[in-house]
Amino acid sequence: MILTVTINPLLERCFYFSRINLSEVNRNGKLILKAGGKGINVNRQLNKLSVKNIALLFTGGNTGKLLRESLQKEQIHFSEINTKSETREAAIIIDKSGKKVYSFFRTDAEVTTGEVESFILKMEKMISTCEVVVFSGRSPSEAADVIFPEGIRIANKLDKISVCDTYGNHLEKCLDASPTIIHNNSEEIHSSLDLILKSENDFLFLLEAFYKKGIKQVFITDAEKPFYASNFDFHYKITLPKIDAIDSTGSGDAFTAGLIYGWHNNLNFEEQLRFASALGICNAKSFEVCDVNEDDARSIVEQIKISSVGKKIKLINDLPD
Repeated sequence: MILTVTINPLLERCFYFSRINLSEVNRNGKLILKAGGKGINVNRQLNKLSVKNIALLFTGGNTGKLLRESLQKEQIHFSEINTKSETREAAIIIDKSGKKVYSFFRTDAEVTTGEVESFILKMEKMISTCEVVVFSGRSPSEAADVIFPEGIRIANKLDKISVCDTYGNHLEKCLDASPTIIHNNSEEIHSSLDLILKSENDFLFLLEAFYKKGIKQVFITDAEKPFYASNFDFHYKITLPKIDAIDSTGSGDAFTAGLIYGWHNNLNFEEQLRFASALGICNAKSFEVCDVNEDDARSIVEQIKISSVGKKIKLINDLPD
């Protein structure tokens, strides 16, 4: 079982229009309510890959009720801690003809210290019964900043694989807690750690710094540009095929789901990396978020180029003469 932990979930009110003109009133849009948030996106993609999973999240108010109904409709299993504060929501406007997406987000929900304590107690129980735990998305408030670092420490204590895909003020404390796997994009690194990644050496220096913190695998993506990853202290450069992207929302979450799929199915590092990258690419070719079929991803895995950078793995011929 895979556990995702989402402390800043989102109810998305998605309006689909065949065509939008921003200078006039637009009518007859089709409204669909969807559960959102990075961790929930990972759950959705894992469902597409037939990997059993469950989400742990905060919900509050009438928006939280609609969020729960959306999760149930998608058959995303979840457990929750209720909050006095209303779950955040967003209006997502989709222009199909212009292939554009406009997003408008409400302010984050506030969670209390007591709600955080209840969340951590439930989280510890759920981590003890899972195979991999995923900490995704940013924190909604200062009170909630302690949840991911504490969850990573619990996972380490229980000898569980932890995947951290977050950003914001709590990222540094998450790194210090030594998750098994880190995934960030270069903009998140800049905004959260005040680091600018321009050259290859910048990326490699960061990979090495994370490895020294005890993080076994690191993936620093950079939109459609080549990106860098590490498996222990071995470093890799990944080059992606060019595509006609429609909307990249959720591509990082599809990538994270691919990493989990790789661990769950005992893929080697390069197989894991290629499949995760293929999921992210396919996600960007659609308006839908984390709804990629496994066959579609596998059809492009060989187009993803992986080259080692720096230290090389020594291959020993242990075949009998």
